[in-house]
Amino acid sequence: MALSDEKILLTGPAGQIAYPLAEFLAKDNEVWGMARFGDPETKARVEAIGVKAVRGDLGDGDFSELPDDFTYVIHFAALMAPGWDFDAAYRANAEGTGLLLAHTRKAKAAIVMSTHSTYRPIDDPMHVYVETDAQGEVNSSHSPPYSMSKIAQEAVARTCARLFDLPITIARMNASYGRNGGLPTQHVDALLGGGEVTTRWDPCMYSPIHQDDINAQTEALLEAASVPATIVNWAGDEPVSVQEWCAYVGELTGTDPVVNVVHPEGTLKGSIASNERRLAITGPCRVSWRDGIRDVVESRQQAG
Repeated sequence: MALSDEKILLTGPAGQIAYPLAEFLAKDNEVWGMARFGDPETKARVEAIGVKAVRGDLGDGDFSELPDDFTYVIHFAALMAPGWDFDAAYRANAEGTGLLLAHTRKAKAAIVMSTHSTYRPIDDPMHVYVETDAQGEVNSSHSPPYSMSKIAQEAVARTCARLFDLPITIARMNASYGRNGGLPTQHVDALLGGGEVTTRWDPCMYSPIHQDDINAQTEALLEAASVPATIVNWAGDEPVSVQEWCAYVGELTGTDPVVNVVHPEGTLKGSIASNERRLAITGPCRVSWRDGIRDVVESRQQAG
């Protein structure tokens, strides 16, 4: 049974993962979407899929337009900015999470989206990360404070679960993707445009999860929420490398993809997630990585 007749808050509803999920949930539920909505067109786009869009700023704790009687909370919004402003990242991602959960403490359960990049890098690119593995800085070049601020977010969310007796699932997302974006989709777009792909290792492994599986598994992850918080990798069932999925794009399009490797220091060489804990909660994924990549390729070709 899918979620129905619930009042659900989804933060960051215009985002890559959250927008399709909001559209999915809004078919049978009252869905509210909170973001800063600096662009009126973005707000209108969210409202067009049946979501009640309200303005709010996590870092400022401004929830004046937001009710406090949601049955479920799905917190996807995050600051992933370039530069070295750790204070802003902690304020939005960690403090903002605590302020939001305090405001919505009446909920039956909440999902707090974390990331696989909270794991401390290990030299073996084929290492399978389990939820109890050590966490630490991953030296992300595109947003240096991100991984540390998400570790801080997890600590705040764990505290809120116990402080407010609020069941929470902390879901560490791996490589999400679908027609609305994600790393594999970015690579598809680059290759279809005649460009090249750059990645950090060879093989550069992930456990990609398709948007359809994210939508289908959300209810089970809410049901698995607990006090203390449940912590689970949110990832697909099939480890696959960037090199493999790019080669598959080449097979589908009759091209010879170029994948460059840069070997940065001190970052994750591989991102394979253990799926055992998630399997026990959600059951297996329905979309294989090949089917997911083919769907993205075909959707781009049809649009194009």
